[in-house]
Amino acid sequence: MTTAMHLASQLAVNVLDARSLLSAFGVLGVGVVLFAETGLLIGFFLPGDSLLFTAGLLCTGTADRGLKLSLPPLLVAAAVGALAGSQCGYLLGRRAGGALLARSRSTRLHQGAKRAEELLERYGYAKAIVLARFVPVVRTVLNPMAGALGVPVRTFTVWQVVGGLAWSLGLTLAGYALGSSVPNVDRYLLPMVAVIVALSLIPLAAEVYRSRKDGKAKELRG
Repeated sequence: MTTAMHLASQLAVNVLDARSLLSAFGVLGVGVVLFAETGLLIGFFLPGDSLLFTAGLLCTGTADRGLKLSLPPLLVAAAVGALAGSQCGYLLGRRAGGALLARSRSTRLHQGAKRAEELLERYGYAKAIVLARFVPVVRTVLNPMAGALGVPVRTFTVWQVVGGLAWSLGLTLAGYALGSSVPNVDRYLLPMVAVIVALSLIPLAAEVYRSRKDGKAKELRG
């Protein structure tokens, strides 16, 4: 009876809610979700940012008395899921080209693909691959786009590892640090998740601003 109830609770999980995912699947769920979000086009809607931050928070045991995660396994699961997913997405894009994307009817997914292609063209492979990690949806579609556009395997692998570790470990440790230093942090969980997601967009915004500034400077010189 207990097993059946536990299975039912897992099946009833809300995949858009970080705490629901962590309650149902724990550390293993983090790796699986990050793999799906970064490696499979169908995972573009998954809450990678908030999942990492909330998971790090729950490692302190202060945010939810009924759930406490262990930090070392969490960091391993997050890194493996993010890196393996990205590499898988690249290989799928290299083999299938744009066929997988063309079959999708999601407007949001196609908009993300357009932004991913613009990033690759505007900032070059290294910056685009790293920056994409911090932008929801774009981090899902950039990997297959990089494969389809012929980004060299070595170049993609090196920079997706750099970006993947900065994103997955950075957000997880940020949640852990705040959970360790702020009393009754569970009261502020939702606002903090919103802030951390907003902060994740800063690198891209900074690059866009710098690019426009350089473009205007060139026009004035011309």
